[in-house]
Amino acid sequence: MQIPVDGFMYPNEIELQWSVLIVLYPFLTGLVAGAFILASLERVFRVEEVKPTYRLALLTALAFLLVAPLPLQLHLGHPERSFEMYLTPHRSSAMAMFGFVYLWYLMAVLLLEIWLDYRKDIVVMARANSGWKKRLYRVLALGSDNISEAALAVDNHAGWIVTVVGIPSAFLLHGYVGFIFGSVKANPWWSTPLMPVVFLFSAIVSGIAAVMLLYMFTGSRRHRLDTRCVDTIARYLFYAFIIDFSLEMLDLIHRIYEADESFRSLDFMVHSRLYTSHVVIQILCGTVLPIGLLALTQVLHLSEKVRLRTYAVAGVLTLIGIFAMRWNVVIGGQLFSKSFLGYTTYKMGFATREGLLTAIVLVLMPLGILWGLIKLLPPWSDDESLPV
Repeated sequence: MQIPVDGFMYPNEIELQWSVLIVLYPFLTGLVAGAFILASLERVFRVEEVKPTYRLALLTALAFLLVAPLPLQLHLGHPERSFEMYLTPHRSSAMAMFGFVYLWYLMAVLLLEIWLDYRKDIVVMARANSGWKKRLYRVLALGSDNISEAALAVDNHAGWIVTVVGIPSAFLLHGYVGFIFGSVKANPWWSTPLMPVVFLFSAIVSGIAAVMLLYMFTGSRRHRLDTRCVDTIARYLFYAFIIDFSLEMLDLIHRIYEADESFRSLDFMVHSRLYTSHVVIQILCGTVLPIGLLALTQVLHLSEKVRLRTYAVAGVLTLIGIFAMRWNVVIGGQLFSKSFLGYTTYKMGFATREGLLTAIVLVLMPLGILWGLIKLLPPWSDDESLPV
């Protein structure tokens, strides 16, 4: 396969080492962090309007978190070597420390909070079912069957503590991804102190948009949608998006004002190879347009049907824009030479280990896992039970 090259490039710069799988990795972890932050709005900050999405947000975070390491595993030539990070930890390597951050967030935060919140339901379902379902729920109960008022009060208090601990843990989980890129001093496209912060707020935006869309899809199937809840989520999405866009523009203005020796090369790349993905998809369609749509819902008195459709369009465009942002960072940062004298392109295969088909499967896997989790642990109360 011939890759077109313009200007001067060394042979090792022609082939990109990080593919679409590395684009998916920060995208999936961002959905995890954003979904958990949305759940914390009700548990910690007492935003009662978003309560209908609390459990759904937790299950969404868990489903995407289980799949998040798979792009890295597939990218490795020998994925079994990933266990070395646990056997021989290296604190100076941000990539190696990911394993410990991941396990902490999965085991000590997300699974624990879900178990504390669902413990009463698990015990009740273990008593109400028979056969393999009864055995399964008894295993999930971990031998605990006390659902007295005092025990449930302890669960609630412990869950609140776990959520408080989970908020900085979620920041750490995804902020460190931006730290990995921002700490690469040799790459001017990545090397900026704002990279972790931009990644973090874009993660919050994508997670809120994903949960909003999932809630609207599942809720609309039985006409049990709480429009007040959707309105509140959309409002918080709008606020978070404004902060995220402001940070990105601040970083852009800083680059333009600084105008170091790499600026001309990066400027040329944005206006040529990355024009469609960066300017058209990320900024115009994936940022400006959804912010504008969300702003219209805040200032105009639209009907409920129009508002919900506007939220759906804005949510889809938001996810597309955040994915484009990840693409432009990961792929765009590898399209120019270290001498700033040459440019290459990225061609993605289809049915390969790091191709388009693999990426599509990895995106769909969390949705399948979420379907199974909802079947096992319904996030809806009895009066709003929804079929899946």
